[in-house]
Amino acid sequence: MHRFVFILISLLCLLILVQCVQKGSTIKLDQSDTGQILLVDDEPFIINGMNWDYIPIGKNAVDARFWEMPDALIKKGLDRELKLLQDMRVNTLRIYTGMPPKWIRYIYEQYGVYTIINHAFGRYGLTIDNEWVEPTIYSDARVGQILLSEIDSIVNVYKDTPGLLMYLLGNENNYGLFWSGAETENIPKGPELDKVIAESRARPMYRLMNKAAQNIHALDPNHPVAICNGDLLFLDIINEECQDVDVFGTNVYRGLSFGNLFDEVKRVYGKPVLFTEFGADAYDAILQKEDQVAQAEFLKSNWQEIYSNVSGLRNAQNVIGGCTFQFSDGWWKYDFDNRKRADVQDNNASWSNGGYYHDYVEGQNNMNEEWFGICIKGPTDADGLYSLKPRKAYFTLKAIHAIDPYSPNISIEALGQRFNEIRIDK
Repeated sequence: MHRFVFILISLLCLLILVQCVQKGSTIKLDQSDTGQILLVDDEPFIINGMNWDYIPIGKNAVDARFWEMPDALIKKGLDRELKLLQDMRVNTLRIYTGMPPKWIRYIYEQYGVYTIINHAFGRYGLTIDNEWVEPTIYSDARVGQILLSEIDSIVNVYKDTPGLLMYLLGNENNYGLFWSGAETENIPKGPELDKVIAESRARPMYRLMNKAAQNIHALDPNHPVAICNGDLLFLDIINEECQDVDVFGTNVYRGLSFGNLFDEVKRVYGKPVLFTEFGADAYDAILQKEDQVAQAEFLKSNWQEIYSNVSGLRNAQNVIGGCTFQFSDGWWKYDFDNRKRADVQDNNASWSNGGYYHDYVEGQNNMNEEWFGICIKGPTDADGLYSLKPRKAYFTLKAIHAIDPYSPNISIEALGQRFNEIRIDK
């Protein structure tokens, strides 16, 4: 009898243990007198993140199909990448949907790295009545039904996955309201155009994103929900329509400084900030050659501002981290819509940005989409995998992520000193 009771208790304990493991970490946002903070298992967690994918040279975002490879090859590819990422002290990956939950768990259990799962939310179009339609018209009732159904399915698949950090909706979808296609372009300007787009396209989109956030919370109250906006465009509408969203995620390319972004989000929206994309390309559009030093300098400056605005320090105290863009070069980006030139690393600059002053010339493009990698992508081997060669930015980020901005020994002055000590090899 005693033995039976012992066995029964042991089985119950094992069941409880399994359930705890399956649920993963406790993740929540906290607001205090010192600012907004992300807590993982009740400990302050700065998102030292990276935009990550696995697309070999010659493939693109559509035909790479990494997750369809045999498990042994997926594991081999992941191990190569995650060892480098772990060594750089990256603790979070931003990944689009399509990654099976078992690999999120594998990355977390083997390397201690969390995953932000990202649904594009119609950014590049969607299938309606068996036809691909772009751009996405968010005021269309069918669009709402399709997107909300997809979100519900994703949450049901991922919600109990150990290693899941949060859900992310969209990818600068507000820019997609001005143009269609995947390639980045300069945004058309004009107050009248902005007004028309804001009311006819942006407001319905943000309202639908908020409904998606409500649905996610109902299905999974254990993980935060963020949107991914392009900079601060339409922030006033976001404040009006997205109160059920937990985190303001934003893709920001302003050069060395994010400027007034921290204070503006605090003033208008009041939600914690996550930089879902930021960075610099490693190519000089004027000299027409690689420039690893400039890339590292821009990233160093950006990360210093991120750390300087976390909870507990003197500034806006509303930032929970960022995801550097990106881990390896995207050879497939130029002429992607035509599915061409994925086997060539183009030096074509597709948009202009004066914040990257080192290679900016008025009236000319200077942003090289295929050169944002922290690592240089090597040739594809017989297994369909590739090797990586770290750029100077890799070692700069490694030194940055060794700093804990939540340490009780860190002040604004001490943080500045730590960053001053990070040298970029010229």
